[in-house]
Amino acid sequence: MMLSLLICSSLSFHAYSFQPVIQNKHISIHQETNYAFNLHGWVQGSDGEWEWEEDDPTSAAATLTCTLTPESIDATATPSLPGGSFRPKQSLGQNFLRDGNTVAKIVKAFVKDATETLDKKNGVERDLTSSDLRAVELGPGAGALTDSLVPVFGSNNLQCIEIDPRSVELLGQKHPSLRVRHLDVLQADYPSIANEEGGPLSIIGNLPYYITSQILFALADASHTNAVRSATVTMQWEVGKRIVAPTRCKDYGILSVVFQLYADCKIHFKIPPTVFYPKPKVDSALIGLHFLGPGQLRRRLAGVSPSNLRSVVTATFQQRRKTVRNGLKQLALTVYEGDNERVQKFFESEPLPLPQSVQDAIAAGDEFALAQQLPSDWVKKRPEELTPGQFVEITRLLYGTDGAEVSPLGRKVWRKVKHGT
Repeated sequence: MMLSLLICSSLSFHAYSFQPVIQNKHISIHQETNYAFNLHGWVQGSDGEWEWEEDDPTSAAATLTCTLTPESIDATATPSLPGGSFRPKQSLGQNFLRDGNTVAKIVKAFVKDATETLDKKNGVERDLTSSDLRAVELGPGAGALTDSLVPVFGSNNLQCIEIDPRSVELLGQKHPSLRVRHLDVLQADYPSIANEEGGPLSIIGNLPYYITSQILFALADASHTNAVRSATVTMQWEVGKRIVAPTRCKDYGILSVVFQLYADCKIHFKIPPTVFYPKPKVDSALIGLHFLGPGQLRRRLAGVSPSNLRSVVTATFQQRRKTVRNGLKQLALTVYEGDNERVQKFFESEPLPLPQSVQDAIAAGDEFALAQQLPSDWVKKRPEELTPGQFVEITRLLYGTDGAEVSPLGRKVWRKVKHGT
């Protein structure tokens, strides 16, 4: 699947983007380790694993005390790594947060995102408790965010998903009652976790750059079953810009279409490289995603299958410099089983009347629906000129609806087949 090409990872093997943050001559490296060679602060051991060369000499852990409101969150100490063998691993894309103020801002944004997406009974807010949010942290690493989340939610109302056994052991020592799933985040079964927890999850995480897109697509799939309510996650600044990009700009692409269809998206703030250890060369962003849930998503899709939409979006953006007609030609031939006459008729089709659910949304002033009508010359447009809603309409024109208003949206549409269940 070509979706992963959207991410230009700074963690690739051939082009490291990290530079040392701390130069401390008093930190020793274990002499018995047989390092093959050193490159930009990363060292490769005899087992082939890449680790950051230095230990972080700071030792204080971030602490905070607050109620369940963003305004009351404050961090006064600096997150840190334990000494010794716990160094960031390049293979896991580890860049640990090391600034208490940034940690506090992220936790504040998370609480805000999660509480804003809670269901309101009869339009009236009820008193919130930490258990309502069902907080899940992805890739806690050394626990910079975790150490600040536990006082907010309590270790019984927070759980983590972590692949690094060192982190699992460390978090178990610091927070014995904290639930930590030793698991590759790409294999996480969010619907099952939500079922165990009794409702949709609120996700927070400092995501590895090189798998950001696949984690996000897994969350989009999870929203099909209302397994995920919100996500507050870090990523490369350039990737964050793609998520919120408007049409007719170079940043607009598959990520833009998918997440502007599935969620209300925002960039909370830019994060400089200096707050990470090791320090990347690129800026990062904290993104907030408020997933619509299956009900509102179905109204936007108006009977269109997400799988069919994926085929249309990927086919067009794989040839983003060409017109929609050229980008969809091969897909249309496949759909119409090589019948050139039907393909030609499809490309000459006038836009279909908008479904009633979309018309109702337009009457209510819904911005997404207001931009859903296809122009009459849609085949001459380039993909970056079309809104997410217009991609829905092209898909409906090509595939029809096939009863998708009531059929399952799908557990695995945007994420890779090999990821999760």
